[in-house]
Amino acid sequence: MTGGHQEGMAAARSALTGAAGPAGHLSALLDRFAAEPARHWPELMDHLCPQLDTVHPASWAALPRLAEIAAACDGTDRLTPVLSAAAAIASCAPDTDGPLQELAGPVGELHRLTDGALRRAADREEYVLLLQCLLSFEGAVCWDRALDGLHTGEFEACCPWCGLLLEVELGTERSHCVDAEYSLPGEPVRAPIRPAALGQLDGVGARLFRRATADGWPAVARAVRRLFGESACPDCGTGFVVAVRVAAARGF
Repeated sequence: MTGGHQEGMAAARSALTGAAGPAGHLSALLDRFAAEPARHWPELMDHLCPQLDTVHPASWAALPRLAEIAAACDGTDRLTPVLSAAAAIASCAPDTDGPLQELAGPVGELHRLTDGALRRAADREEYVLLLQCLLSFEGAVCWDRALDGLHTGEFEACCPWCGLLLEVELGTERSHCVDAEYSLPGEPVRAPIRPAALGQLDGVGARLFRRATADGWPAVARAVRRLFGESACPDCGTGFVVAVRVAAARGF
């Protein structure tokens, strides 16, 4: 990038507004972030994406610089914090025809880098985070910020009929839905989850399954089948697709 273009970007950022007010300081913060992404990630997010669900004009202006930083990273331990910072911003886009379209160049570069990083993920936690980042750069709805349960093995859901808050457990030995607030003596009723058959998976579920399988993460692929499988409310017996109720619990 030429010096004149860098100065122009800095001037544009100075004229914008971030969570902490005028955003002229962001250029220096981004430089510190480039040097030590993990260390400065919390501070950067406080300014660009508070609570990971709010963005400002300066947030979008920072995406090209984040793409540059990501491209210069020499390992996934440094790259992943950069991609997750950019993805948090991208996930707040109101629609794919807005900021993501206007910033198609840097967003496309971030997507390309994420695609490559997925094949080098160090562990399941990092792999699931990168899957979520990939969906963020594509403008996906809900799952661009709701896949963490594929790592932890737990999601929250709600019954479509009686509204019971459910804990969805995608365990390695068994998977089920249970009353999340059960406090009576004895064991709660656990409604088993029937994993989706391969022929039943479609849309994002099918894509996540294929991707995890191709990248050599069979445990994640199995968790995807459970997430997009079927279960029932342990209280009223109403049946449902687990992923639909997980999305509903998150407001989608």
